[in-house]
Amino acid sequence: MTAKDTTQPTATYDSAFLKACRREPVPHTPVWFMRQAGRSLPEYRKVREGIPMLESCMRPELVTEITLQPVRRHDVDAAIFFSDIVVPLKAIGIDLDIKPGVGPIVAEPVRTRADLARLRDLGPEDVPYVTEAIGMLTGELGATPLIGFAGAPFTLASYLVEGGPSRTYENAKAMMYGDPELWADLLDRLADITSVFLKVQIEAGASAVQLFDSWAGALAPADYRTSVMPASAKVFDAVAGYGVPRIHFGVGTGELLKLMGEAGADVVGVDWRVPLDEAQRRVGPGKALQGNLDPTVLFTDKDTVAAKAREVLDAAAGLEGHVFNLGHGVMPNTDPDALTRLVEYVHTATAR
Repeated sequence: MTAKDTTQPTATYDSAFLKACRREPVPHTPVWFMRQAGRSLPEYRKVREGIPMLESCMRPELVTEITLQPVRRHDVDAAIFFSDIVVPLKAIGIDLDIKPGVGPIVAEPVRTRADLARLRDLGPEDVPYVTEAIGMLTGELGATPLIGFAGAPFTLASYLVEGGPSRTYENAKAMMYGDPELWADLLDRLADITSVFLKVQIEAGASAVQLFDSWAGALAPADYRTSVMPASAKVFDAVAGYGVPRIHFGVGTGELLKLMGEAGADVVGVDWRVPLDEAQRRVGPGKALQGNLDPTVLFTDKDTVAAKAREVLDAAAGLEGHVFNLGHGVMPNTDPDALTRLVEYVHTATAR
């Protein structure tokens, strides 16, 4: 598939998930979960045992198995490609690792203009395991769409500048405010890398893509519009010609929802803090929404889960398109059976 070839396989094109993304009538509200590929599944922990996270992302057979596990178990309407947002950075030679219980750690943070030289272009030849795994997956998934994904430039920049996870983003924000030209160049470079990473996934067979701006909630709307949105828009524009739905998600981004849609998303992900009917008012017409059950609800009894899911569905009743999801990722200690029951509940409750 190329950017000029927007024809998709009929089997996935008519799926409930892609129909909802396109704001078309659906047989039922489609469901998938962020971080559904692993974490809470015992079968995931078994196949990952003794294998570091980044190595897991580079083994096509393992990626395929992990991606398929929640589809088999939960009957979700879409698979999310098993990878990590820092994979493209690792692929271009950035010295980083994912430490269990901590997250990505960058050996030499990007703090100066000279550091930008380490961020070389990404090419398909840098991530052959991605192309191979998606080829295997699309053959196995059949009519179930595969969602590709990448980290948004701001979130990647935050990891690179901070050197790891942060709660304050003091170094990243200091660069954004204090050296706006360097910051803009950094995000633009990351937008190019991210664009290629998504193109590789789409050309290999992904039916939709999601851009995770996990930490964008740390930004004021004015700063997002000026210092972050141009890079995210560049990514969305780069893949626009493929004709696949583009999803944008961040945590704590209630004040940014309209801007995140304006950046180029077809579907705006909403965390649990903003009801979907209110989110629609903020985003405006012409966009589908995704979300937004609080992940911690899954630790309650099944009746409470059903009641809370019903609240989400009721809030979504007037939406042009709705993809049911959690308001963030599946927590590691979640009972897998609770997820299976939730999928069944949503499918049954929304059957048309």
